Amino acid sequence: MYFCTGSWMILAAGIFYAMEKIEELKKTLRKIVKERKASLTPEEIHERSRIIFNKVEQLQVFEKSQIVLAYWALPGEVQTQDFILKWFHEKTILLPVIDGENLLLRPFKGIHRMQIQNSLGIAEPLGGNFTEWDKVDLAIIPGIAFDKQNNRLGRGKAYYDRLLVNLKTFRLGVCFNFQLFDQIPSSDHDIPMDMVLTD
Repeated sequence: MYFCTGSWMILAAGIFYAMEKIEELKKTLRKIVKERKASLTPEEIHERSRIIFNKVEQLQVFEKSQIVLAYWALPGEVQTQDFILKWFHEKTILLPVIDGENLLLRPFKGIHRMQIQNSLGIAEPLGGNFTEWDKVDLAIIPGIAFDKQNNRLGRGKAYYDRLLVNLKTFRLGVCFNFQLFDQIPSSDHDIPMDMVLTD
């Protein structure tokens, strides 16, 4: 009995150590990407983002989509604003809204209906929540890093991981090419993408 208990303690310690190492690697990777982003000019970010969303628009899954989840980009992220403004009259464009530890979805109705209401400084749509999640055709997801197996590394808050557990749709990651790695550390709760596009 003692041996069995001790074995489980050793196993648990090993799992805890492995989890610590994964989190340490994720932290290092976030730092590397942050430094690379800092070297980009606003003009470079805009042009790289334009290239990425030109590719998005050529995807059959986008062409067929009527309801698309996007995101309102922060500085340094793949910029979405031009894409959203171009398409929101033709398709329903949803944006995430922070609600405690979770994300809600709301339709984008124009810049005049956007407001910063969270500690992260992300502009969010005003109005009612979109609740028919099963009707979302495409989710465009940002990330700190992705890999060639379509794994995603976020900011560490797991907002999108919790969202994507319940959002059963095509998951499209977008990033600059220096954010795509051969392999990144991933945990059991990390939700992979169906496809990743870069510039």
